Amino acid sequence: MVSYQSLVNEVKSCSICQDHLPLGPRPVLQFHPDAKILIVGQAPGRKVHESGVPFDDASGNRLREWLGITSDIFYDPKLVSILPMGFCYPGSKKSGDLPPRPECATAWRKPLLEKLHNVELTLLIGQYAQTYHFGKTGKTLTDLVKSWDVYWPNVIPLPHPSPRNNIWLRKNPWFEVELLPNLKKRVASVLS
Repeated sequence: MVSYQSLVNEVKSCSICQDHLPLGPRPVLQFHPDAKILIVGQAPGRKVHESGVPFDDASGNRLREWLGITSDIFYDPKLVSILPMGFCYPGSKKSGDLPPRPECATAWRKPLLEKLHNVELTLLIGQYAQTYHFGKTGKTLTDLVKSWDVYWPNVIPLPHPSPRNNIWLRKNPWFEVELLPNLKKRVASVLS
């Protein structure tokens, strides 16, 4: 049986899709089998690619605020594992970053998820994470996030915390009024 650290080292040295990455491979993840919270994002942005630290950007600041936790807690892999759908920066287009490369999920998701034994809360951030974990539901991201209480308390679909989603947040005030207070309580409960 492969140890979790060997598996993480394999992922971090992955170059499966190097020919498709504008900045080359630099897999970014945070993982420990004892983690209680699993954050499933999309793919690192340019800034995260440069730092090598997951959610080391404005999106991460907002996400930590949504969760009601400090950076120290967020970056403790024994508490929080962060496994994006794509581990490397996929490049960008006019409206934002490209979708995560599909090779990551095919090669690494199953073996990594099989190593997680203590996860009590999974946060599915954005449509790529939601489609992978829920399948094709026919629902929009907004509809999935609105139905958060259906998946409660173990899985919570969330929009991406990117500043690019400020318009979505303004159009959906229920998110901050209804979902976020419950999310913060659930996170606190899981981590207590």
